[in-house]
Amino acid sequence: MSKHNSATVTPSPPASHESQAPRWFGLLARGRRSRSMTTEGVLLFYIALIIYFWTSASHFMTYLNWVDIVSTASVVLIVSLGQSLTIISGGFDLSVGGVVPLGAVVFAALTHGHTLSVGLSMILVVIVGAAVGGLNAIVIAIFKVNPLIATLGTLSAAGGIAFTIAKGVTIQLPAAAGFLANNGPGGIPVYTFAAVGLSLIVYVVLAHTAYGRRIYVVGGNAEAARVAGISVTGVQFSVYMLSGILAAFAGIVYASQLLAAAGNVGSALTLTSVAAVVLGGAAITGGTGGVFGTTLGVLVLGTVADGMNLMLVPAFYQQIVTGGILLFAVSFSQMQGRFFKNR
Repeated sequence: MSKHNSATVTPSPPASHESQAPRWFGLLARGRRSRSMTTEGVLLFYIALIIYFWTSASHFMTYLNWVDIVSTASVVLIVSLGQSLTIISGGFDLSVGGVVPLGAVVFAALTHGHTLSVGLSMILVVIVGAAVGGLNAIVIAIFKVNPLIATLGTLSAAGGIAFTIAKGVTIQLPAAAGFLANNGPGGIPVYTFAAVGLSLIVYVVLAHTAYGRRIYVVGGNAEAARVAGISVTGVQFSVYMLSGILAAFAGIVYASQLLAAAGNVGSALTLTSVAAVVLGGAAITGGTGGVFGTTLGVLVLGTVADGMNLMLVPAFYQQIVTGGILLFAVSFSQMQGRFFKNR
């Protein structure tokens, strides 16, 4: 028998980066489905919450009260948008609780006594926020420090710098620096429209761009993202810098509201932003989440706080409720992640 009549086996081609990518984009789609299911549950909970406060708290369903809820929630939303980017990418940004007061104090210091114009001061504050975010990214992406530890360190440093700049006192702002707090159409503050605009931008980026898909893939499995040819370090740098920018901008909003700034303004937003993002369906392990869920989480927390205020619930009980909501959201997120992983 001639050796040419024997069966020929064609070797399979080596796996390429491109062949690995579809599998992880499939996992990304599965993560989005799980997020959607969580968001639907939160939406039902929110509707029930509205009905409860409607029947239990006077003036809850008035127009002015809802303007107050939305206005207060919009500042939290600005910070939570940046927090959602870091969490979706598989990270964490505790430093926002220091960047917000740092942004407020720097803005106040630059505009106090008309030292610089309001516009230029805002640009410099945003640069400061980006610098803190860049520092987070260097420590996390280059030196491989756990995001929780890294951002906890920058939280302390940024907060300390804010108190140092303010010298322990409140800095007053000129009236022109409060333009973001001016009322727009319907008596709604300008910064609320800014928050809506930022939400739409982040939504489009996450849902309709290749960069947004990379954030989800990096959060789902960073090593697989590298195999697929994605620059994990580049994604980490971008999301932490964006988180710092948004937190610094929230500081500007706070300063505009109060026409004053101190080293502790907005420092509680670390817990609130994490609670909102996780409550909205983002997994703390990364890879899932979105703007709609984050917005819904912010509204749930804001509505709970407003309703309890109208019912004259003491502030320390409100802290307990917020902590309980966060524990529930994280626990549910963990159980959800295990369920879909085993499917």
